[in-house]
Amino acid sequence: MPKTGIRKFIQALVVLVAAIGLLAVPSVASAAPQFKVIAFYNGDYDSGHIAYVKEANPWFAKLAAQNNFSYTASKDWTILANSSKLSQYQVVMFLDDLPTAANQRTGFQNYMQNGGGFFGFHVSAFTTNASGWSWYHNTFLGSGNFKSNTWGPTSAVLDIPNRTHPSTRNLPAVITSSVSEWYSWSKDLRQNSNITILASVNPRSFPLGTDPNQSWRSGYYPIMWTNKNYRMLYANFGHDAVGPNGQGTSSTFASADQNKFITDGLMWLGRR
Repeated sequence: MPKTGIRKFIQALVVLVAAIGLLAVPSVASAAPQFKVIAFYNGDYDSGHIAYVKEANPWFAKLAAQNNFSYTASKDWTILANSSKLSQYQVVMFLDDLPTAANQRTGFQNYMQNGGGFFGFHVSAFTTNASGWSWYHNTFLGSGNFKSNTWGPTSAVLDIPNRTHPSTRNLPAVITSSVSEWYSWSKDLRQNSNITILASVNPRSFPLGTDPNQSWRSGYYPIMWTNKNYRMLYANFGHDAVGPNGQGTSSTFASADQNKFITDGLMWLGRR
């Protein structure tokens, strides 16, 4: 090929590469996360809760990468009292605890009352003094005080009574949960018009538990629910079974249907 032909070919190649680069710019820009999630945890109390946190954080980080949202795990609960920091996140998660400082509780309440999203798990609803933070336990969650628990951790067959909610519309009418310890509450959520129960224990689960003295044999037990006045979800699971060395022997994320609820629920909370 003559030198002039080579020169023209190189010039054309440079133009083509530049054009491709320009076309790629919008793709890079569109890769920004759809929304941001911050998950608060302690990870230092109860071996079943610790085992759950250890698997939850990497699981949610992977889910975030797959679904184009950001996931930040933090033990700094003081962020709840900093409105400028907290407002950067569209969803707050409580993995294994709840705030205890007054300014953190006030910050979280303001965040929720101004349209924030919340996903709480298992012990984040636990209390024997609901009046100590009545807005959270009685109004927001609606559950009141802890009443009883099953032991040891087991899976449960769950009814899905509401399959129109964004978190449950892709679920069948009955699912099998992953292994967990289960809590019951002093308040009957069915009597609260603000609460929509998304899952409850199917009678086929009874007796639920392995210890005869801590097993449920009958009754109505809500497991997942939402409050119509807020963008929130609560799920009663989040306690892994553990072996004698304190290591987890089960996975909270072993149920595909339960994982679908978590994923669809998070996407609903974040997209606002």
